[in-house]
Amino acid sequence: MSSSAGTVYLVGAGPGDPGLLTLRGAQLLCAADVLLYDALVSDAIVAMARPTCERIFVGKRGRAHATPQEEIEALMIAKARDGHAVVRLKGGDPFVFGRGGEEAEALSAAGVDYEIVPGVTSAIAAPAYAGIPLTHRRHAASFTVATGHEDPAKSESTVDWSKIADPHRTLVLLMATATLREIAGQLIAAGMPETMPAALIQDGTRPTQRTIVTSLQNLADKAHEAAIAAPAVAVIGRVVALRDRLAWFERRPLFGKRVLITRAGHQSEEFARALLARGAQPLNAPTIEIRRERGGRVEMQSLGFYAWVVFTSQNGVDAFFASLDEQQADARTLHGARVAAIGAATAARLRHFGVRADLVAPAFVAEELASALIANSSAGDRMLLYRAIGGRDVLPETLRNGGRDVTEMAGYSTDVPADDAFAPKVRDADVLTFTSASTVRGFVTLLGVPAHEAVRGKCVACIGPITARAAHDAGLNVDVVAQHYTTAGLLAALEAHFASRPR
Repeated sequence: MSSSAGTVYLVGAGPGDPGLLTLRGAQLLCAADVLLYDALVSDAIVAMARPTCERIFVGKRGRAHATPQEEIEALMIAKARDGHAVVRLKGGDPFVFGRGGEEAEALSAAGVDYEIVPGVTSAIAAPAYAGIPLTHRRHAASFTVATGHEDPAKSESTVDWSKIADPHRTLVLLMATATLREIAGQLIAAGMPETMPAALIQDGTRPTQRTIVTSLQNLADKAHEAAIAAPAVAVIGRVVALRDRLAWFERRPLFGKRVLITRAGHQSEEFARALLARGAQPLNAPTIEIRRERGGRVEMQSLGFYAWVVFTSQNGVDAFFASLDEQQADARTLHGARVAAIGAATAARLRHFGVRADLVAPAFVAEELASALIANSSAGDRMLLYRAIGGRDVLPETLRNGGRDVTEMAGYSTDVPADDAFAPKVRDADVLTFTSASTVRGFVTLLGVPAHEAVRGKCVACIGPITARAAHDAGLNVDVVAQHYTTAGLLAALEAHFASRPR
């Protein structure tokens, strides 16, 4: 995306939920050479940048500035003049109290090409996620957005509170947590009823969202009692009374739960998205990483000798076809063999490579796959078992005891990755999820302290009985075991578990 003269893209990241990032913003972020991002941009959105992208944190919160505004503008200009595609990623919308106008002025004065990419402002998104419509035919025909934190260089406020103290209009305040008492006093003095419904929404659109509802007169006191902190959006008006019926986000089945994902990093994205959709906060903490093994090279000419090729995981499928691809081959090399998969997820991964499994075990356990294979094959059939180093012996032993000729090939191994932040992630989590016995073993290795102590008071959820057994052996008390041994089954089991408990 680089050229002799670079471009700066002022992109609004939205209020936090990565699903609210615009398509244009996502396209630019995924292609950026340099990323300058603020404190309010969610980690999930920052993670969308390419691994080769230079990421520079320039966040600001209140009076604490990581980088002065003048330096941010100079940095954007310098990186663009070096020929880079620069994404300046800002929380919310860059032109709504985001100093985007000032940055665009600096770019224009410097003769640097730039583009403005609007974002979803928290002024609209936070109330929507709290179940508060800003307009309603019976309550408010208009709304006003104002800041509670003006330029400190001004000698006095330029917001005329007397003009916006209208009981027939919804008032939305950004950056007003520290000035709520003064603002409420001015609004009441200007004629706004003391009893006007008012809400304060912290971390709007995120799994950490908290909302308090009270009257305008009591808003500052209630905010102090609840320890509401920035970023927060205040909403004042009759529409706030609709929240009791319309609060949808905070009623999601896993809302507010911080869920540790221990599966390999490249496999966690879909699971993380599913957790976000249920209101949970995913914490990515891989306890295994997948490494292909040289000994797993598939000899294409030998595939014709096998009656069955058997896959026990998605990782095995990926390693198998990576080996074929290196030899400029593809799924056609399997034309003489039947293909078996241990479960629905492995079968789905095979379909990604153009192969429909002839046999799919009804349950994601080796015993089920062995029984199904014996029932659908003949004594003496040659079978290639393509799997990880150190896999359980039950599958090959059962097949051999059933008279089948089994060749084992180790296509990949699982290692434990380094993660200096692992212990804090575990500490912050409410729920620990394990999707294989190897994720349990990696968890224990990374933890470095007795596992039962680190997980005390947390919900431990396992994808199936084999994983649960490994967790028990590691000293963990397992609370949830999925009936269907997939991540979808694990999510369903977690929903059922928390639905049965009082909030």
